[in-house]
Amino acid sequence: MTQRRILVTGAASGIGAGCVRALAAPGVALVVHTRKNAEGAERVAAEARAKGASATVLLGDLALPETPAQLVAQSVAALGGLDVIISNAGFADRTPVASLTDQGFAASMDGIAFANLRLARAAQPHLATGVEPRFVAVSSFVAHVFRLETPLFPASAAAKAALEALVKILSIEWAPGITVNAVAPGFTKKDPGAHAAMTQAAFEERIARIPLKRLGTPDDVAAAVAFFASPAAGYITGQVLHVDGGISV
Repeated sequence: MTQRRILVTGAASGIGAGCVRALAAPGVALVVHTRKNAEGAERVAAEARAKGASATVLLGDLALPETPAQLVAQSVAALGGLDVIISNAGFADRTPVASLTDQGFAASMDGIAFANLRLARAAQPHLATGVEPRFVAVSSFVAHVFRLETPLFPASAAAKAALEALVKILSIEWAPGITVNAVAPGFTKKDPGAHAAMTQAAFEERIARIPLKRLGTPDDVAAAVAFFASPAAGYITGQVLHVDGGISV
């Protein structure tokens, strides 16, 4: 019997894949979403099935206006409803403001802020009838840490800040039925061979400035996401939990 119906976006690798692994269990039905990495998503889905969950792979570019509603509808059809959405899909852009075009800025807003808005808007009626419904967004330290010695991500920071504002607004608009929270990762290890906004050498240089003296892992972040998605977090809403080794202190 299915006890939890969960959609995880951007789940073919990294933090999204970690969230699938953390949430997979008997009685859990998952949608593993990816923009185009079907092979990676199928591997993650297979891991979920090995842990006793059911898993369906769905593809779609959430930066396109029509895709979030389509993804929600497809997920509801596959799962028979929705109890949890983990909104993780996104990307990092380090382009300095002086070189940032309108199109580049809009790409971050479309892929992060607007994608979350449209996803939330489409999902609300389904979450409202779900069991202990949760909406958990993945933000980033880049919306909080602005220092000379720390890389800046202008477009990403603006988009993630908008995402966090939306989380706080939805936590009020959707109360008391649906909790809405965010997790803000710090520097986090990528999957081997995956594209990264910084080189591995640059990541290593940052470790000295992280109070806990190591990079985060997808599983570190996924543990926090899984808590927000759980029944145990039923009295927590409108929060942003930093999973960053202390870099935002």
